[in-house]
Amino acid sequence: MIDHKFKKKFGQNFLQDNNIIRKIVDTANIEENSLIIEIGPGSGALTSILTTKGLTISYEIDKELEPLLTEKFGNNDNSVIIYDDFLSRDVKKDLEKYKYNKLYVVANLPYYITTPIIEKLINEKLDLEKMVLMVQKEVGDRFTSAPKTKDYSSITVFLNYFFDIKKEFIVSKNAFYPRPNVDSMIISLNKKNNKELAKDEDKFFKLIRDSFQYKRKTLKNNLKDYNWDIICDYLLKNNYSETVRAEEISLHDYIEMSNLL
Repeated sequence: MIDHKFKKKFGQNFLQDNNIIRKIVDTANIEENSLIIEIGPGSGALTSILTTKGLTISYEIDKELEPLLTEKFGNNDNSVIIYDDFLSRDVKKDLEKYKYNKLYVVANLPYYITTPIIEKLINEKLDLEKMVLMVQKEVGDRFTSAPKTKDYSSITVFLNYFFDIKKEFIVSKNAFYPRPNVDSMIISLNKKNNKELAKDEDKFFKLIRDSFQYKRKTLKNNLKDYNWDIICDYLLKNNYSETVRAEEISLHDYIEMSNLL
């Protein structure tokens, strides 16, 4: 066990099981001459294996881990560690000095900022080949859910616009120190090379946010500021009811409605 004062505010739960760590890296299937982003290396257990696969840029917010990580990776040419809050970084600028063919993200994400981190990675418009992420199990269920299920939400639609998302495997809470209260899930997000495009992505994302604004309300009630005649006409032509709710509508149909609007 490492000599470290674990900080709840950073969501620090360090993965202890080397078999699971190797399985995570194997799931990423990292190609040669790639660059890997890791968020929250902690004690460096995952970092140690990632650096055997390619140049790894790790972001660590807890500066008290610097002596430990320097001791481990100070002489490792495949390891660069940035001691800062990932959410405050200009990631594109951080990466511009490096040459690589493909970009991967492999990380055990802090539960409390999982969604902001993923949204930042997308909003930075990085050409991500694949992300393999450890998230809270219920979050993984939400990201990978299908229409007409209770977990289907705006973030589900948003992520599925960019990626093919897959549940990989469950990680027991017993694999961590300190032990969290819930189990985790490894999910993979593979770049969609031939994705269906919205004509105006900003308006498409706003439509998604507004559609799910109040989960108990119908789409019509959530979209009072939109041209309902256009939306209603599309819904009825595609076998939806006029009283349909946001969680019943597929990604394809949201894109089509956005394009019509």
